[in-house]
Amino acid sequence: MNRQIGDHDVHRWARSPDRWWRRTALVATVGLNTKTRGGYGDAPGTLAVCDLLADDRDDMVVKALSWALRTLAPHDPEAVQHFLTTNHHRLAARVIRETRNKLTTGTKNPRKTPG
Repeated sequence: MNRQIGDHDVHRWARSPDRWWRRTALVATVGLNTKTRGGYGDAPGTLAVCDLLADDRDDMVVKALSWALRTLAPHDPEAVQHFLTTNHHRLAARVIRETRNKLTTGTKNPRKTPG
């Protein structure tokens, strides 16, 4: 990923039966896509880990998957949108909703305007 931890290790974590290791695998991608942490946008690396965990329904993993995709979105919105479209049937509703919100409004949960 960012050369501090090898892709092989992160992918092994993603396959762990332990929810916290699976979550850690996704969180490890966030720094790749966060400018303040030296991230430059790594769509292939991030999406490879997201693909490994797209079917996971553990709430802690679902939240981390949404976070990973939302962090990548400003760098490569087309890749994130393609991932959502291609994996729609595999992803938790929360991941789809929060990531689409990020792609369309720039935020995870846009405020509702008074009607």
